[in-house]
Amino acid sequence: MDSQIHKIHQQLVNKEFSCTNLVQEKLNLLKQNTHNTVNNLLDNLALNLAAKVDAKIANNEPIGLLEGIPFGIKDVYMVQGTFTTASSNLLKNYKAAYTATAIQKLLDAGAIPIVKENCDSFGHGSSSENTIFGAVKNAINPDLVGGGSSGGSAVNVAKDYTVFSIGGDTGGSVRQPAGYNHVYGLKPTYGRISRYGLMAYASSTDCVGPIAKSVGDILIVLNVMSGKDAKDQTSYVSEAISEESILNSTDIKSVGYFKSFIESEAIDSKIKADFLATIEKIKAKNIEVKELDFFKSNILVSTYYTLAMAETASNLSRLDGSNYGNRIDNKNLKESYAITRSENFSEETKRRIVGGNQVLSQGFSDEIYLKGLALRDAISDNFEKDFKEVDIIVSPVTPNTPPKIGNSLKDPHAMYLSDAYTVGFSLGQLPTLTIPQGTETGLQITAAKNNDELVLKFANFLKDTI
Repeated sequence: MDSQIHKIHQQLVNKEFSCTNLVQEKLNLLKQNTHNTVNNLLDNLALNLAAKVDAKIANNEPIGLLEGIPFGIKDVYMVQGTFTTASSNLLKNYKAAYTATAIQKLLDAGAIPIVKENCDSFGHGSSSENTIFGAVKNAINPDLVGGGSSGGSAVNVAKDYTVFSIGGDTGGSVRQPAGYNHVYGLKPTYGRISRYGLMAYASSTDCVGPIAKSVGDILIVLNVMSGKDAKDQTSYVSEAISEESILNSTDIKSVGYFKSFIESEAIDSKIKADFLATIEKIKAKNIEVKELDFFKSNILVSTYYTLAMAETASNLSRLDGSNYGNRIDNKNLKESYAITRSENFSEETKRRIVGGNQVLSQGFSDEIYLKGLALRDAISDNFEKDFKEVDIIVSPVTPNTPPKIGNSLKDPHAMYLSDAYTVGFSLGQLPTLTIPQGTETGLQITAAKNNDELVLKFANFLKDTI
């Protein structure tokens, strides 16, 4: 199975190059890059850790598979002692007091963090343009957006500035930029990886997700980060997925896809044609393919944003400059809160807070929020029915190709609709992987809850099939 991590590990063991040289090379690339992927370089920390790996190798001590591997971190994760800005003006000088559980597990395995990566502020966006560090530029065409909100993470992997990166996926924020930049991006089953230390956007769908260039690397990183965490009550015990199990896909007999996605007027004609051609290639491998009925994409987007805005309004109510953040004092406490939030939040963040507060307000919560919760339950029920009929669901990642930088900021509604094919799987809390094949913005592979292994199996199968 292809794996850049395995390859670099062996090269380090063979002393083909030093860990210090490897890390310095990646840091130099990040310093020189013009894609606006960097919020903060962790050069001192990274080089100190690299020196320790080199010392072990020089002493002929064994090193772990991830030991010495440089990786990036979306700037919404706490890493003790480092700037953790969420690409926002409010937190531009904030240093984390602790480290997120998922990141700590990678550190414990010896992986070396080298950069905090640019993203949409607080994860609010689908283009990585809502950021104080400048719009992230697409790895393939810098005139286009890098995708969002984990745009910096996806571009860094695509450009080989990091071996892998850790993004965050709420409604498609790992999968969509992975598709835009032709790399792999996984949203695991909700709860498989602890969310502790990830800045909350919408708590009921937030997921920690790896981005890499191969299924093998996704598997390695997923196994390290997974597991129960006492600090996150939604996390659960999960068994490691073996490489051997991924190589055997004979238990995948049937695949489904949603007619409503492909028949939508919003889908780009080439993405539609490429997707249907991919379906034919899957059929040619004697796998049964079924059309499935599902909610229309505009219902999925409306349901997701109703709930996500409500949750973000609640989660961000704590950010008023009192305990942390860029406080702006005014004539009294109430005015200080108001001006701090008004001046420091991006327009998109303010839009979501206002929308969320309206959804939760008296007179609207029964009419809007509770209906959204009911629709989410109906969506989950629909998925349970679907996975009694098929083993895997495949879908395009996005209905359209990446827009030019600036277009999404002019039309927030169009930006929300770019999530049309990702948000449903988030509402269902299902494991979903973007692969860089099948359409111009990739293909999305989804399985039933807790069946992350099947997703990786089918991705590995498709690598040589389409």
